[in-house]
Amino acid sequence: MSRLDNSDNPDLARLDKETEVEIIDAVRVPDSANPVMPVRLRQDDEFTFRCHQGVSCWNDCCHGADITLTPNDILRLCAHLDIRPMEFLKTYTVPGMWDRADLPVAKLKMSDADGKGACQFLTEEGCSVYEHRPATCRYYPLGLASVKPKGADEKEDFFFLVREQHCCGHNEDKTQTVAAYRKEQGIEEYDDVNRGWMDILMKMASWKNLGGPGGKDIAPQTKQMFFLVSTNVDGFRSFVFDTKFLETYEIDPEAVEILKTDDKVLLRLGFDWMKNVMFNEPTITLKEPILHEAMAKARENLGAM
Repeated sequence: MSRLDNSDNPDLARLDKETEVEIIDAVRVPDSANPVMPVRLRQDDEFTFRCHQGVSCWNDCCHGADITLTPNDILRLCAHLDIRPMEFLKTYTVPGMWDRADLPVAKLKMSDADGKGACQFLTEEGCSVYEHRPATCRYYPLGLASVKPKGADEKEDFFFLVREQHCCGHNEDKTQTVAAYRKEQGIEEYDDVNRGWMDILMKMASWKNLGGPGGKDIAPQTKQMFFLVSTNVDGFRSFVFDTKFLETYEIDPEAVEILKTDDKVLLRLGFDWMKNVMFNEPTITLKEPILHEAMAKARENLGAM
């Protein structure tokens, strides 16, 4: 069906409208007014902001923060702390839901029973894991959103500024472009590694009003697997090598060897596989015998209808 035919299908027509999803909203503390500035920023747009130890609100944003951890956040922090993902998840995170897509995520645990206390990594000198801090912390006070323009097949990223009442960094005299700030904060690596994860969040959010791809919700087991891939490379590696995964999908033998030790490559495989499972995207290929078996089973099911 072409896009011109979407008027006859309300679900497709709805999807063909512009879809905008905030991936990193950057809001730390709920204010009485919406702190998000309603202006889309591109890489060459400028804004004024500087955070440093002399600013009066120093470390205020490190208390009671709602920080969703990206896959690369977990890889970097685990490497820095010299622990594996299961221990990291148990010690430093709490389970959460990314409500816009109804998918499970890991959130950084704050101190105090109500979660309103300081970040576990905060010291008197500042962030003890600053070189490996999460993407949300690097982005602040910028947010990241993806938009799928009407009639377009590709998504576009844009940025927006968050001006929270407690933050005095906006009163500083440093003006920079979005691109310069992203480079200074080391964000590019994070966006590159997290791209598959962000793509899935974006697509699920755009489908949410329809109840999931094809009008059906994602199965709980699939959501659990998404969480495993996103947060625990050790668990997903065991799944790849200890099940029939490699017998089912076409994976180059050289790539198989790389997957045994390279966590970032394993993440890319994981999200390609999840896109195939969740959205039937051709991001991973079934082996010929498995494909023929699936086609035969599909024909049998059609014949029984």
